[in-house]
Amino acid sequence: MKKLNRNQVKNASTYILVTAAFLILQVLSTQGKLNSTTKGFLVPACAYIVLAVSLNLLVGICGELSLGHAGFMGIGAFTGIVVTSLLAEAVPNGVLRLVMGMIAGGVLAGVVGFLIGIPVLRLRGDYLAIVTLAFGEIMKNVFGNLYLGVDETGLHATLKTEGLTLAEGGKMIISGPRGATGITKLSTFAIGFVLILFTLFVVQNLINSREGRAIKAVRDNRIAAESVGINVTAFRMKAFVVSAFLAGMAGALYAMNYGSITASKFNFNTSINILVFVVLGGMGNILGSIISATVLYILPEAMRGLQDYRMILYAVVLILVMLFTWSPKMKDIISVVTDKVRGVFRKNEKEAAFHE
Repeated sequence: MKKLNRNQVKNASTYILVTAAFLILQVLSTQGKLNSTTKGFLVPACAYIVLAVSLNLLVGICGELSLGHAGFMGIGAFTGIVVTSLLAEAVPNGVLRLVMGMIAGGVLAGVVGFLIGIPVLRLRGDYLAIVTLAFGEIMKNVFGNLYLGVDETGLHATLKTEGLTLAEGGKMIISGPRGATGITKLSTFAIGFVLILFTLFVVQNLINSREGRAIKAVRDNRIAAESVGINVTAFRMKAFVVSAFLAGMAGALYAMNYGSITASKFNFNTSINILVFVVLGGMGNILGSIISATVLYILPEAMRGLQDYRMILYAVVLILVMLFTWSPKMKDIISVVTDKVRGVFRKNEKEAAFHE
């Protein structure tokens, strides 16, 4: 029997933990043990998990600091809203329409990521962070001033402040600063879970592939990577586009969970929050990003009853988590737990081989 290596054990444990969490929450929901507030957290939490994992690919694995992830999320969100709205009559099945909207949002975000990456990825360090920050703010302002509607003559769009005049029977989809209203809620926890599994499959396979090793080489030593013939810009571009594509899909899932949404949701603060998920979860640690995104999204929402004090408490929790996570003793404990999990897998392999 083929022996599992360390990466395979880590990947398998991630899938197992995510699936177990989904099944437990589904059982609790079926039995009525989850209140409406908790149920409302599930889909956004799935979206933020995908955003954290996708940004970890760019920041933790590729080593590039991006502050414009909310821009790609916004592209996916508004694209998903437009596509699902236009397909409402042609595709009556809500799940299929949502999947089509997510794919369209991801593809457009990936295309924009490629176009932005051509000039941007020639920059390094702080310069790249500043440009991606500017990109995110530009996207927010574009969607905040976009008027888009559809009538019998087709689709109409403008960035003029006076808006659009549609023919009788026409429908506004995006109304400038008011954003998109009257959205049909199509997102479900099950679809969010499937998107997480898809994201894990894409990211983990890329990390463990030949391209992933090249991306890590670029992160660790750019000059050494170039000296052995690695096309640095091409591999950075690959990580950037994949990250943008997954962020776009997460944005579509997030947007279709609400009846209305505005461009202000996809601002600089959202990008920083996603980056915090990655940093606290561990740079390059996929499972850490999942846990961090889940806990840090739910925590401030659960403390809304504290009003003025909740953000202060949230900041204190962030500091404590940072100190706890990065302490040498905690790292030793995590290493011991990982070794024990690996030992269980090895024991099962030996037993299976013995019975054979």
